[in-house]
Amino acid sequence: MKEAKDHIIVIGREFGAGGRKLGREIAHRLGIPYYDKELLSEAARRLGFKQEIFDLADERRPSILHALLNFNFNSPTAHFSTSSMNAEDLYALQSRVIRQIAAQGPCVIVGRTADYILREHPNLVSVFVHADPKIRAQRIMERGDASSIDDAQALAIRMDKLRREYYNYFSGKKWGHSSSYHLSIDSSRHSAENLASNVIHFIETINQ
Repeated sequence: MKEAKDHIIVIGREFGAGGRKLGREIAHRLGIPYYDKELLSEAARRLGFKQEIFDLADERRPSILHALLNFNFNSPTAHFSTSSMNAEDLYALQSRVIRQIAAQGPCVIVGRTADYILREHPNLVSVFVHADPKIRAQRIMERGDASSIDDAQALAIRMDKLRREYYNYFSGKKWGHSSSYHLSIDSSRHSAENLASNVIHFIETINQ
């Protein structure tokens, strides 16, 4: 019987809902690798591209990506030229790296439509984390991303919009809808530790 540590666990999240914290806790509990933004740096390193473009294009909708793709690339391993590089090309590169990482073994991946990219993986478990807007705003303030509740709420709305447009565009699914994931959880009143226990228990249950 497969255990939770044998799976690829991917996490989608509302901004400020604690998806990255949950991902790190799950990875720590299971003793498997964790990836979030460093996934983009890994893509740049492996394929020979400048790291900056992966940082700037972090879950941005295609219209924004097109405006950012003005770097000079000279990598023969990437098989893309400056003139041909566009949002779809960048997504293809990112997808390629996600598949390479998943092929190495169990891990936790946050964001990047990893649930869609790895949809045919036999050991995939997808999770979406959401929370009450007021609680999210408070968390955003506590980590220093905004100086007021109003600013935090506005930032959450803006970031959620970017993530929704990115996810929906590339996956053809609906970001945040329970039908798009195996498990949808509310992090409003629970710690990352408790939520990690629940997610691990869920994975173990579906494998019985």
